[in-house]
Amino acid sequence: MASINKVILIGNLGRDPEVRYTPNGNAICNISVATTRNWKDKTSGDKVEETEWHRVVFYDRLAEIAGEYLKKGRPVYVEGRLKTRKWQDKDGKDVYTTEVIADQMQLLGGREGMGGGDAGGDSGYDQGGGGRSESRAAPAARSAPPANRPAPTKPTPKSSTGFDDMDDDIPF
Repeated sequence: MASINKVILIGNLGRDPEVRYTPNGNAICNISVATTRNWKDKTSGDKVEETEWHRVVFYDRLAEIAGEYLKKGRPVYVEGRLKTRKWQDKDGKDVYTTEVIADQMQLLGGREGMGGGDAGGDSGYDQGGGGRSESRAAPAARSAPPANRPAPTKPTPKSSTGFDDMDDDIPF
């Protein structure tokens, strides 16, 4: 039987991205995304709000793009898979964390602080192609993921430097 490990998040960044590089030069970016759920309590009738924090990790070119364009408080759309890591702390105790390993990211909302408004253009990025996801349309509604997706395009091969071939254009 086949299985699926897929996560889709739309939320706001809780802090600025943290980008670091491995000894062989590969970029890794960590962000924290907050998602909020609202409902009305059945017994009291009060509105209740629950915020969940998600650790998200980007790799390679997608990590560099996330580190450059994402900022604290900014809304973002992320697709990826769940991965649980285990390590031992300084006392030898096992510690676990579950993260979203992102393979696609889309900037949402306006371009505050980046010169100009959002004209509804595609600002989506994925891990498979040349950095920009040409096959994705911007979400029709800012609070829901894209409903109808065109067939994905064949990813371009990675360059010998380990990074995707980059265009001279700004990645929006």
